[in-house]
Amino acid sequence: MAHELTFEELKDFQESFNNARNKVVARAAMKSGLLEASFNPELGDKLNHVFSIEVDTENVTNQQQSGRCWLFSTLNTLRHEFGVKHKVKNFTLSQAYNFFWDKIERANRFYDEIINSANQPLEDRTVQEYLRFAGEDGGQWAMAASLVQKYGVVPSYAMPETYNTNHTAALAESLGRKERKDALVLRKLVQEGKLEEVEAKRKEFLNEVYRMTALAVGEPPKTFDLEYKDDDKKYHLDKNLTPVEFFKKYINFDFSDYVCLTNAPDHEYNKLYSLPFEDNVNGGIPITFLNVPMDVLRKATIAQLKDNETVWFGNDVGKQKDNKTGYLDTDLYQLDQLFDVDTTMTKKERLETREGTVSHAMTITGVDLDGETVRKWKVENSWGDKIATKGYFTMSDQWFEEFVYEVVVHKKYLTDEQKQIAQSEPEPLKPWDSIA
Repeated sequence: MAHELTFEELKDFQESFNNARNKVVARAAMKSGLLEASFNPELGDKLNHVFSIEVDTENVTNQQQSGRCWLFSTLNTLRHEFGVKHKVKNFTLSQAYNFFWDKIERANRFYDEIINSANQPLEDRTVQEYLRFAGEDGGQWAMAASLVQKYGVVPSYAMPETYNTNHTAALAESLGRKERKDALVLRKLVQEGKLEEVEAKRKEFLNEVYRMTALAVGEPPKTFDLEYKDDDKKYHLDKNLTPVEFFKKYINFDFSDYVCLTNAPDHEYNKLYSLPFEDNVNGGIPITFLNVPMDVLRKATIAQLKDNETVWFGNDVGKQKDNKTGYLDTDLYQLDQLFDVDTTMTKKERLETREGTVSHAMTITGVDLDGETVRKWKVENSWGDKIATKGYFTMSDQWFEEFVYEVVVHKKYLTDEQKQIAQSEPEPLKPWDSIA
């Protein structure tokens, strides 16, 4: 049923709007902007930067203008692991190194999916999702884990950032355009039954992707010398390490011991889901989510922090965030009061309507407890030290409840039943699923 607006209705809207209250609010909103006009200044006391439990971390990293938060937050957890084991603060790992291999591996997976779906119509929804995702930067914890497991890691000085790792849009656009054109070629060859030519073309295309990425990012080192001074000023030098040797010898993080817990109330709880659409490494760690109530995420996160280990988490960072104060709080911007409307939705409703999404990944490094009650959380971001408190945000527990969707924790914090579910056969999610 279509409704055509009438001038009578518009006149009613105008008369309803023109009152003293709206004129005052409009002046403030138009002068200062909606967020500034609705900012709640009463949060300072409860979101101070003191925490009863925190992992001893210092400098933050900066992903700049790139979609590599998933990679930064994973490598942040690993560098903290290195720092604790070897008494080294401010040691950083190269995001550029694993970013390079992600581009190559992701292209290989893309060609796989295009070949496997070549007999589906081009307008098929799944095919369209693969084409849409070509060249993109975004990712999941398991994707970063797969890259580290296969290629290892290197210190940031062994493969520094370049302009194109800090500003990835041009490379992503170039790779996406190339891969979409390649998709048309591969589809046609499969449809014509020329399977030998398909494999030859795949290799040719991957070689071109390698060249493009190496030109933009630089080639990864095969070996490097590890050199650092620990917190006791003791000098360390270990020469001619491969990236995999360095990871196994100095970090030795067993990814198989960790589980990604998710809270997606629009899905069945106590069930394992997978997202094969976003897997980036053939033979790598599949993306899986154990969907559980929010209190399970909370308790496991606290337990891991108490054991002096940081926590990777996926969240909807665009909601109720202030970069200046570093506050993350559901009452930060009182826009409903400003507009005199009610836009409140449950977490389930936000996922169902796509109002809610996992848009960012960060690292939880501390928590403030009053008995068993969480007062607030300490969050390490990857946006540099010029925002928030030297790059660290303070998150209220209500924000954690509403806008945190994933945490990666050691399986020892799960119940036996949850461990069993985590080892069960997952239900694959569609590429357009609400938690994809």
